[in-house]
Amino acid sequence: MATTPEQARQAQRQRVQGRLDRMDGLLAPPHPGSASEPRQPGGMVGRRLAAIGGATEISFAVLFADGTIYRNRPDTAPAFTLRFNSAAAERRVVLFGHIGLLEGYFDGLIDIEGRFQLAARAAFDAGFDDDPNALVGLRNRWHEFRFSNRSIAQAKANARYHYGLGEPFYKLWLDRIGMMYTCAYWKEGTTTVEQAQQNKMDHVCRKVQLKAGETFVDVGCGWGGLLFHAWEKYGALGTGINTTTEQVNELRAEIARRGLTDKIKLVECDFREIPGQYDKMLSIGTLEHAGRDQLFEVIRAHADTLKPGGLGVIHFIGHVGTFQTEFYIRKHIFPGGWIPSLTEAMNAMERCGLEVLDVENLRRHYALTLDAWGERFEANWKTIHAMDPKRFDESFYRKWRTYLWACAEMFRARKGHTHLFQVLVSKGNIGGNYPMSRTFLYRAES
Repeated sequence: MATTPEQARQAQRQRVQGRLDRMDGLLAPPHPGSASEPRQPGGMVGRRLAAIGGATEISFAVLFADGTIYRNRPDTAPAFTLRFNSAAAERRVVLFGHIGLLEGYFDGLIDIEGRFQLAARAAFDAGFDDDPNALVGLRNRWHEFRFSNRSIAQAKANARYHYGLGEPFYKLWLDRIGMMYTCAYWKEGTTTVEQAQQNKMDHVCRKVQLKAGETFVDVGCGWGGLLFHAWEKYGALGTGINTTTEQVNELRAEIARRGLTDKIKLVECDFREIPGQYDKMLSIGTLEHAGRDQLFEVIRAHADTLKPGGLGVIHFIGHVGTFQTEFYIRKHIFPGGWIPSLTEAMNAMERCGLEVLDVENLRRHYALTLDAWGERFEANWKTIHAMDPKRFDESFYRKWRTYLWACAEMFRARKGHTHLFQVLVSKGNIGGNYPMSRTFLYRAES
């Protein structure tokens, strides 16, 4: 007799449950009456969490599915409590490490009560995210096979997955002057993310000495904040490059509303297909979306946009050393994304005829930027949810608050290897048309 699709799915569910039941037996802690060492609350997963407890000064509690409790500092009130709602959630952590914990939280099998940001900080204190896991490695390789940016069509779909969520969503938690969705610049005396983003736009424009009448390309222009700023303050004529259809439509309408269609151009294309050549080039937060194997192609396209002797700033998240890109970010937030190392990026720049003039590390600035975004996201969540309850559901909330707060702590971590670089480049060796020191840059700031 033929098996129906429903019968096949039921049989698969039974096989999976059988494997989980057998795993329960393997992972079960020793019987209280056995002669083995005293029982650790939570068994194997409890031991992993106790290792975090011993490596951080942050006090926390864990409530396991069997009702047992672990506290790393019993005499101090916990800053947060991790609550396992089922044994299956505990198995996820044993099998997949921090990815299992995060995905259990996304699915509602685990709750994190209290100060969420400190939960992320405790994990980074202990290096919980650096624990190698073969199963996660396999999943990361499968993700690369399925969502690689090698195909321009897939790269576009990947970008739309994240950036196509709509201006009304982003407007609630980004800055209110340019909606800049990249690291801001928190120079001394800065108190708001609006000031910090204004600082950042001025900082990169001054680095390339942007002047009235010059043409420049803004690679990955978002909602056009930098394009508008460069025209209004410097009189420069910008061309924005964007692959996300939703953002292109929203920005095109705003350019028309401001009456700037003769001053600001907009091209919807992949970062490997940028047309034309320009006096200056600004690329703020695009290399992270080049893809693992497409970095050279994207940087070559950046170099090709510059006229001989032209200046550019390439601002990107980069690793110090060679590391895998965080799997949960790739799967749940930025499909196809890949963080290159600074060495890989600079090697590609040199091979493409770009002279590296200056490298600035803004890692600490990104932690402050993400703090501001996280606070606004949390404060406006009810409004976000009401806009589209199906899209912006509880799972979305948990994924995005994790992304914002965990990334803030990643950039703050004492032993972190993820940084934010601004690399100033010239097309060919620079001549006498650029200052011999940075004095001009900081004198302008003061």
